[in-house]
Amino acid sequence: MSDNQLRVVWIYPDLLSTYGDQGNVLVVERRARQRGLDVARLDVRSDQPIPTSGDIYLIGGGEDRPQRLAAERLRRDGGLQRAVGNGAIVFSVCAGYQILGHEFINDLGQREPGLGLLDVVSVRGEGARCVGDVLGDVNPQLGLPPLTGFENHQGVTHLGPTARPLAQVRFGNGNGTGDGTEGAFNETVFGTYMHGPVLARNPLIADLLLKLALDVNALPPTDDRWYEALRSERIEAAQQPA
Repeated sequence: MSDNQLRVVWIYPDLLSTYGDQGNVLVVERRARQRGLDVARLDVRSDQPIPTSGDIYLIGGGEDRPQRLAAERLRRDGGLQRAVGNGAIVFSVCAGYQILGHEFINDLGQREPGLGLLDVVSVRGEGARCVGDVLGDVNPQLGLPPLTGFENHQGVTHLGPTARPLAQVRFGNGNGTGDGTEGAFNETVFGTYMHGPVLARNPLIADLLLKLALDVNALPPTDDRWYEALRSERIEAAQQPA
């Protein structure tokens, strides 16, 4: 951590904050404070530099044009790449997930360079848009319960050899490749198509980010009754016939 504080950075809320994704930073902040941690939260707009001393960075989804603008500004700024080089943890959703890869298709129909922080490439799907509740089994390496979320995207994301899938879907589309994979991660960078906000539905993923940032194997317990009620409701909904 930095200066005895957990520094949580929310990237470009003016461009990338659709479908309640800003709730992810609220969940990380709350779950840290419930453990008695001193949290400094920074909301960084697209006209501001990305600080390199953060511990956890979160980036949400957005429409096609804001996604392109965000990618251009993040490439020029370079702060997020330097922060990852310093060991920071990054969690990204949908458009943010695509930006962290090598490239994606922008609103002009052109290949847009990403940041190369995840070994993934995103293209535009030709079939029906992926919309609806998703239920999946999280990669066993992470030791987490099933993933629940809501997807709304046209993108198809292919994983390269150094990216591992975040989950394998039981219901839903995930990465859209037809192989059942959802999201991707490496040692410090995570990406998913799940909204919801996804960390409210999956609080143990938020705890995983905290453990990685703090370099600990466990956190003190906290009251998860509200989260579990939400999880149960959404998991049941995902399993209902369409």
